[in-house]
Amino acid sequence: MRHLPIFFDINQEVCLVVGGGEIALRKVSLLRRAGARVRIVAPTLCAALAQMAASKELEHIARHYRESDLDDVALVIAATNDAAVNRAVAQAARGRRIPVNVVDDPSEGNFIMPSVIDRSPVVAAVSTGGASPVLARLIRARLESLIPAGYGRLAELASRFRERVKRTILDPDERRRFWDRILQGGVAERVFSGHMDEAEVLLERELQDHRSEEGMGEVYLVGGGPGDPDLLTFRALRLMQQADVVVYDRLVAKAVLDMTRRDARRIYVGKERDNHAMRQEEINQLLADLAKEGHRVLRLKGGDPFIFGRGGEEIDTLAEQGVPFQVVPGITAAAGCASYAGIPLTHRDYAQSVTFVTGHLKDNSMNLNWTQLAQPAQTVVFYMGLKGLPVISRELQAHGLPGDTPAALVQQGTTHQQRVFTSTLAELPTVAEREQPKPPTLIIVGEVVRLHEKLSWYRAPEHSEQGATSPIEPGTVL
Repeated sequence: MRHLPIFFDINQEVCLVVGGGEIALRKVSLLRRAGARVRIVAPTLCAALAQMAASKELEHIARHYRESDLDDVALVIAATNDAAVNRAVAQAARGRRIPVNVVDDPSEGNFIMPSVIDRSPVVAAVSTGGASPVLARLIRARLESLIPAGYGRLAELASRFRERVKRTILDPDERRRFWDRILQGGVAERVFSGHMDEAEVLLERELQDHRSEEGMGEVYLVGGGPGDPDLLTFRALRLMQQADVVVYDRLVAKAVLDMTRRDARRIYVGKERDNHAMRQEEINQLLADLAKEGHRVLRLKGGDPFIFGRGGEEIDTLAEQGVPFQVVPGITAAAGCASYAGIPLTHRDYAQSVTFVTGHLKDNSMNLNWTQLAQPAQTVVFYMGLKGLPVISRELQAHGLPGDTPAALVQQGTTHQQRVFTSTLAELPTVAEREQPKPPTLIIVGEVVRLHEKLSWYRAPEHSEQGATSPIEPGTVL
């Protein structure tokens, strides 16, 4: 993040705009909406600015810029069509430590003007750091459709009750839960539908009827998917923003974790082979204990919590101890990684069934039904099988699966670190030894892997080899 997003109070402050054309007009409009006293330095003004000057809505100094124009101003915008003048304004303002923006050349100034969604007093700003103002406007347009105009009225209502709620509900966590309920429930719906009087009466009643919520909280068992945050469900996002404690493991992508509340307490309980931050039994009890303390606990897992995620064990403990919980499914690694690798898990011509298997070794053995896994016309997906890959390859061949069966390794699928390695079942351990894929890596075995050459569509930004279309040969990296 190159620029720090801030909201600058310029109400009744003198703000200088150098330039009098249409570009300056857009900036003047924003400054005036924020309550600034606008001063323009320019030999001539466009018609709209000239009309504002005539009606005393702004101050116009009809001449070319001088450095003395920077005296006693709070903010400066250089908006002329002369790059040299803009540069001189920026250098002088920076020398005086005055915030300055140079239109169409953000590198010269020290702040940029974002695209604004105005639902006053709610204001949202979108910026691309100057990289693409058009893209910022497109994002703003999309957000405009998602943020009802009523949010401004809702904020005003909340503002009127803020101090009373603070005096009535002393505990900060309990007060936050109260506002979460108000701002997402019946009060908000009445505001959005224009029934402000009803909304105020309902909020008054909610506050009078409020009882302390000390005691039991709730646990949200949420599947964070395979890594791409765009694959999260709407429900997952909503609960991720409500939780005040986040318990997460190592398979949760950073981009997904960043979607949780910034002020939430985060507890890492990741488990790696021979290196467990916390035993599973301790995690189960931790979730229960946190909820009993009154917290809303987000148990965030990679993939889906019920597919090799041990989510069933966790909610079993919660159910035994009477702790409320919700479960939100996520896109499991097999579905996400296979889709992004262009490998359909089933296909009428290649595979009529798919099997998910854990390849996690225990006591250096893998107690799997190899005969069943070695059947033709099916796809087998191994989770956590990278270390046991030689055993997987040997046993599947020993139980009848041909050594030339197509197979693939999908490293960190759906993320910018995705890489896909295709080979044959017999040669796959050699490929893994040579390429050293990073966990989590999924293993896919079956004829459907042949389709990767034709159907691969996702190109990870940092790995140009992803999506190559060379034929499947032993050791091929795609």
